[in-house]
Amino acid sequence: MKLQKEVLDQKKIRIEKLGKLRALGLNPYPYRFERTHMISVLRDKAEEVDGAETIAIAGRIVAKRGHGKTIFADLEDGSGKLQIYFRKDTLDEKLFTVSGFIDIGDFVGVHGELFKTRTGEFTLLVKDITFLSKSLFPLPEKWHGLKDVEIRYRKRYLDLIMNRNVRDVFVKRARIIGKMREILNNKEFIEVETPVLQPLYGGAFARPFKTYYNELDRDYFLRISDELYLKRLIIGGFERVYEICKDFRNEGIDRSHNPEFTMLEAYQAYADYNDMMDLTEELVTGIAEEINGTLNITFQGKEINLKRPWKRIGFYEGIQQETGKDVSGMSRDEVYTFAREHGIDVDDDAGKGKIMDEIFGEMIQPKLMQPTFVLDYPLEISPLAKKHRKNSDLVERFEPVVAGMEIGNAFSELNDPFDQRERLEAQQKMKEMGDGEAQILDEDFLSAMEYGMPPTGGLGIGVDRLVMLLTDMSSIREVIMFPQLKSRE
Repeated sequence: MKLQKEVLDQKKIRIEKLGKLRALGLNPYPYRFERTHMISVLRDKAEEVDGAETIAIAGRIVAKRGHGKTIFADLEDGSGKLQIYFRKDTLDEKLFTVSGFIDIGDFVGVHGELFKTRTGEFTLLVKDITFLSKSLFPLPEKWHGLKDVEIRYRKRYLDLIMNRNVRDVFVKRARIIGKMREILNNKEFIEVETPVLQPLYGGAFARPFKTYYNELDRDYFLRISDELYLKRLIIGGFERVYEICKDFRNEGIDRSHNPEFTMLEAYQAYADYNDMMDLTEELVTGIAEEINGTLNITFQGKEINLKRPWKRIGFYEGIQQETGKDVSGMSRDEVYTFAREHGIDVDDDAGKGKIMDEIFGEMIQPKLMQPTFVLDYPLEISPLAKKHRKNSDLVERFEPVVAGMEIGNAFSELNDPFDQRERLEAQQKMKEMGDGEAQILDEDFLSAMEYGMPPTGGLGIGVDRLVMLLTDMSSIREVIMFPQLKSRE
């Protein structure tokens, strides 16, 4: 409460200063300001700047010191920070009075001449000042006022103001997505957009968010995946398509899960999951080299080498190497008992495939630090993937795992409409028995498949997790601008 009172008292003082600025005939919130330089460019070329040249820069005041006839301040724009210097004998009386009303957090524009101080620091001697926006609240003190992670996420704007490294993460995120697009576009993939609101949801195991569409007088769902729509485009004659989009899954929140997240999904006709492994390696290594300049990265203290080719390990092979047990031939009850004996919490009504997926996720995946393709998953948990050409109990599916974290999912896509109907009907029965994450039967999609779908490789990459990996962030919330949080109440 004491802190809140101090903040409100400071706000009152700043409002009084705002009134004094207006009394001087100034508009503290003008329409625009013409800059001659961004600060980073000015600093890079400072040695070349003629001292008599008039410079105009603008930004937020992030530090202020001095009193009497001289004031120093640090001005920060989106590119960097520069010291500015107010002297009473170089400003008319009104402007020097205005400089005294500056607070940390204010936006100002200044004109002046660049010089180097005796300590060698480039500084702008201010000849004119324009108020651009008066900040009514004081900024949090950097080391003590912004330690609360919840405040950082709830008030991301303060996080961005106070922590430049946070801004750098989101600049990298934009570059990562840009490079992803560049690689796919150069391989003749076409970027498309598919519906966010869907009459039926599908393409993944997840509970959806539901809404009501007034005009159509029916329930709609926020998409959990765009897979089934992108496959319709493959059927329609687009041979290479991709979408970078928001998906929504009504699930829990943890270090690597957020109910609203960004996915890349790409589909290539006449390809299989081997081609998708090549594409995954090409995307991740190309992006890493562009963003970090190296394939050797550090994630949470672990050294990781992204160099191709990545290790490949079978799903069952991985479990056997870790546990010494070949679970592929076990019955459902034996697998259930095995999971319980190893402290893995599984639902009593979970199928064999789902239990094995839990075993892999708990016991093997966290130990896969170097890039690894986990291959050939159980048929039961992969209803949209083609059966393995050598073992019909498996499907041609892989998940790329790096630093113990799954960053994607890919298939040789199922294109047999009879097999696809049979699998979706089995999923529908599971849903009717109470499995809220089972996939639903989409008659329109099945009808589309009956017109013929070429052999296709499909790939999904979790963009947020890839950004986590390449920016060394331990939580998905650190790479999402405005993550959802529980109400304080």
